[in-house]
Formats: sequence, structure tokens, C-alpha cells
Amino acid sequence: MDAGGGDGGGDGGRGRGPGPGPALAVHGALMAASGGSRLLVARYREPGDDGLFVYDCISAEKTTLENKGQDGKPTDKGSDDILAFAFSPSGNYFALTDDSKRLILFCTQPSWERVSVRSVSRRCTSLVITAAEDKILVADKSGDVYSYSIIEPQANGKLELGHLSLLLDVALSPDDRYIITADRDEKIRVSLAKAPHNIVSFCLGHKEFVSKILVIPNYPDLLLSASGDSTLRLWEYKSGEEVYCCHLSSICEPETTKTDQKYPVSRITYCCQGGYVAILCVCISTVYIFHLDAIARQLVHRQQISLKQKIWDIAFEETGNLWILEEDSEAPLQLYRPCDGEWKPVFDDKGLQKMSKYLQDNWTVFQGFVGAESHYSSLYKASFDNMAAYLQKKEERLQQQKKKKQDLHGSNGQTKKLKTEESSSL
Repeated sequence: MDAGGGDGGGDGGRGRGPGPGPALAVHGALMAASGGSRLLVARYREPGDDGLFVYDCISAEKTTLENKGQDGKPTDKGSDDILAFAFSPSGNYFALTDDSKRLILFCTQPSWERVSVRSVSRRCTSLVITAAEDKILVADKSGDVYSYSIIEPQANGKLELGHLSLLLDVALSPDDRYIITADRDEKIRVSLAKAPHNIVSFCLGHKEFVSKILVIPNYPDLLLSASGDSTLRLWEYKSGEEVYCCHLSSICEPETTKTDQKYPVSRITYCCQGGYVAILCVCISTVYIFHLDAIARQLVHRQQISLKQKIWDIAFEETGNLWILEEDSEAPLQLYRPCDGEWKPVFDDKGLQKMSKYLQDNWTVFQGFVGAESHYSSLYKASFDNMAAYLQKKEERLQQQKKKKQDLHGSNGQTKKLKTEESSSL
């Protein structure tokens, strides 16, 4: 299958970290969707039909990988489910990692071809390909970022930097000068790519895990982040300065009756044409669209699209078209097109019809995720009141001591009474 050309649409599918669920990415004429161990890719915007490219990670080589990892230690067998994937900026390369600790690189031109299969030390959470298209940066659950050469597709990875917490996302500045990483401990770290031990800044302010980060392509000094604390924040990341904070509860609460609802963001997608941001919260079947006012350094809420079915993922085209992958075997894809400043559903689009048919015919890829719970809930840390527990235990000890004194006093009084009665009888 010919991969097609184009300079990438929206965020170009860079750094997609689907985790254990279905995911979607759009780049130029290509659309990629994953579910479980399988990847589905097709050209949806080109005339003719080159067919659907299907790759199953179960078929990847295991003979040299299943016994030892990159660190030489035995590795446990994974499920082969795809955990993260990304297109390169030009779309000429595509990389994915799976639950069996493999990094798989594809070349998309002139047709899809698997280039290499390499082992990684730990299960990965996110990956991104450099603008120079010479390296793949992979973030893993142990808090490390490794780089893997594209020029030498069989070479082992190189440790670039490490956190003391699970990494949830990794991003690059458009000029490849900075590596930005986000972790479970509320931190966003900005490092020099050429010397990752050199920390440029920390973007601190989130109160829960940082789930997604995105450097704004046409405003490369700005970083957008989302967190389990139900906020979207805009940063001038080189200085670590927060310039805007949006509390999602003020926008999302009309959609739910729960007053203590949390809104962790599972996806951020951006469209340079118009400067639009779309986000997806794991707890609500609604897509929220914002306009980025780069001069005022703020996000303006524009629209929300609510669907009856659970939404798995979203992706912008470079034209502003918004694709939605949802939990519906009859209509797995929805397409919304901007018209007079508002996104409206489209039904007669040939690309939509083509890709919907492909996904319907391969619905078994997604079947196991229907009704599944989000993995984001496990990222919240258990909280408890130490002082309240201490005071309660202290009160219990005081009551026990008081009771013992009362019991002792009562027994002493009884003993004296018995002695008095014995003396009287004598």
C-alpha cells in the first residue's frame, strides 16, 4: 500500500499514547487506528483504493526478544497490545511500541514496510519522532527516556534522561532543541536535547498526574498540558512560567450530575489552521473545542460535541476536520467539519465512508474494549488525613487508659471491702 504524501495534518499523530485502548491518528492522506495488538492504516484522502494495511504485533519476531530484554534480564511475556505510536513529521516513518516490550519501525514510502523490531527495557507510555527524523524518543513506566536511531534501525537504545516517577508523555520542540517530559508526580520537565542532564526548567503547578503535553507547532514557545487535576494549562515552557489555566469543571459540569467528578484528559489534538485545540476527557462522551488566542495567551471555549456512545479517540486534519473514533460497531467513525466557526457532522464524505467500512469489517480489533474502564483512575494517588487518624488513635488510647484506671479502682475498692468484712467476723 502506498503511504501517500502530505506535510501532516493537525498534530500529525505525533506522540500518540493510546495505552491499553483504541487510538486514532491522521497524517496527510493517511489514517491509522489501533486496537489490541493490531494496527490498521489506509489512505483515505487519495483517489482509488490501495487497500487496508494491517499489522498484528503477535506476528513480530519473538525468538530473540522473548527471553532477554535490552538490559540482559529475562522479560515477562506481554499481551502484544499496542501501547503508543507516532508518525514522523513528514509521514515517511511510523513507530509503535507494544506490551511485549518491542519497538517496531515502519517506512511508509513508497509502500508500507516494516524496517526493524527492537526490544525496550520497560513497557512504554509514549513516543515521538524527531523533526530531523533520525531518532525515536521513547518514554517508559520506570521514568526513563531512551532514544533509538532511525538511521541505524537495528541499534540498541541510548538512555537520555530519567525521572523518579512513571512518565506519561514526552514531546519535542519543533526545532528538536528541547525534550519535554510529564510524569505522575505532577511535574513537567524541560531538558536540552543535546545534553538531557541539563534541565532548562520545570513547569510546576498541576496538583495531579500530568496526562498529556503538546508543544504548539506554530507557536513553538508555548506548551499545553492536561492533568488529572481537571485543568488545562498553558506555559512558556523555557522559563517554566504558567500563563493560563482553564478549570475544566467550569465547562464540563453541565454534562454530569456528579459534583466531585474529575476530568482527566486522555487526548489533546491541535489544528494550526485557525489555532484550534480539541480535548477528550475519559469520563465524558464529549469533545471540547477551544480557540488558542496566542497573543492574549489564553484558551477560549468554542464548542462541545456530545455523542451517545463512548469516545475512544479524536484527531484533527490540517484542514480543521475533526475525526472521532467511538464505541459503535455500526458507526465507528464520525467526521465534523468547520463551517462558519462551528463544527458540524458530515455524512457524505468518501473518506469517511471508506474508513468506516474498513473499521466495521475489522471490528474484532476493538471488540474487547467495548465497555472497558479507563486506566487513568489508577494514576490517582491514595490520600488520607494523617492528623485525623492520629487524633482518633490517641482518643482510643486515652479511653482505654481511663477504663483500666476505673477497673483498677473498682477492684481495689472491692478488695478493701472484703478485708473489712473479714476483720469484723474475727
